Amino acid sequence: MFEKVFKLSENKTNVKTEVIAGITTFMTMAYILAVNPSILSAAGMDPTAVLLATALASFIGTVCMALMANLPFALSAGMGLNAYMAYTVCGAYGYSWQIALLAVFVEGLVFIVLSLTNVREAIFNAIPLTLKKGVSVGIGLFIAFIGLQNSGLCVSGATLVTLTSFKDNFNTHGICALLALIGLFITAVLYIYRVKGAILFGILLTWILGMLCQLAGLYVPNPEAGFYTLFPTLTITDFSRLGLTFAQCFSVDFNAVGIINFIVVVFSFLFVDIFDTLGTLIGVATKADMLDEQGRLPRIKPALMADAIATSAGAVLGTSTTTTFVESAAGVAVGGRTGLTALVTAVLFLLSTLFAPIFTAIPSFATAPALIMVGFLMVGTVTSIRFDEDNLTEAIPAYLALIAMPLFYSISEGIAIGIISYVALNLATGKGKKVAPLMYVLAVLFILKYIFL
Repeated sequence: MFEKVFKLSENKTNVKTEVIAGITTFMTMAYILAVNPSILSAAGMDPTAVLLATALASFIGTVCMALMANLPFALSAGMGLNAYMAYTVCGAYGYSWQIALLAVFVEGLVFIVLSLTNVREAIFNAIPLTLKKGVSVGIGLFIAFIGLQNSGLCVSGATLVTLTSFKDNFNTHGICALLALIGLFITAVLYIYRVKGAILFGILLTWILGMLCQLAGLYVPNPEAGFYTLFPTLTITDFSRLGLTFAQCFSVDFNAVGIINFIVVVFSFLFVDIFDTLGTLIGVATKADMLDEQGRLPRIKPALMADAIATSAGAVLGTSTTTTFVESAAGVAVGGRTGLTALVTAVLFLLSTLFAPIFTAIPSFATAPALIMVGFLMVGTVTSIRFDEDNLTEAIPAYLALIAMPLFYSISEGIAIGIISYVALNLATGKGKKVAPLMYVLAVLFILKYIFL
């Protein structure tokens, strides 16, 4: 059955590899089940309700990706987009979370229309191949940077970022950072020996080492500082809490926001999400060698449709924008090539609604080595970018895109800078005719975004 639905042989994979890839992807994404409720609770939302909504939206979106597009990509509440909703729309703007969810719902509907009319696919195909490779490398650096932060190895300092002090607060911050380093070493050794599922085993072994450190007293839980016990609990989630957010996006008083302000909020979500999604698809698909000779993803239309459906469904359930997750690269890195990988991840998200405390017990320092390792694997694409003098108008924008993503902590900002610089450099050097018309449109839109948003 799996062979018929997912065409495993055609994609040079098998059930075992796909299952391991799906588990690996979920393990690297499981943190969202803990992080998203924490962020959206700042907007006044119930944490348990958000956790359930996040898990269910992830399940719906990832199943759609598996069955509609047959791609190994998983979806969940997008990092950055959830912070924008909680701290900007609900915080700085002062709108209710119900209004924010309605904006996300409308954004999803707009995405569905854009996907049906091939607009999003046209944008993907208009971006030149060299720039796509730069985006892939940039996402690799971005993933690695997330891993360094999640592990506690990279912290803020006088130079904006710096290496953590292992001696300060050793029983919390220090030991976690040290365990992340050990986990990275274990993962790298397993990968060098070509152990199937090396990244997954790296996560599990790092987690086990953490539990042993807790037993030995080297790691001391401190809930007030965000350091919880590393041992999972067997409590069951209260499903009735979902009613606190379900369909609340339709309980909105427009007198409190105004139609113009609402449209601005929708457009802001739309702009960030479309390029975060495209950037993620470009990066992960490049790593999986799924792009054709022209740099196009053959099954991008159903992939974008799955993303759009998940966004609107997630808003109804009670979570921020649901989008394709860059951590999907972890599953791709261990061999995931079809929708079966996504289906396994989706099932695990559904199961997490029953045993959320077990899955959310996976500490960030255990998944951090996986993210850092995946970053290394994606950065390898840089070797296929030509940096010679005959290709500078292609290479420089790719370079700017790849450094912007980690340094500005945004996939969409990297794409924006890459597109603007690509158009500007080619125009300035008399090569404007080779630029696709849609690239000019995108460059202008990005410039207007920086001026007015």
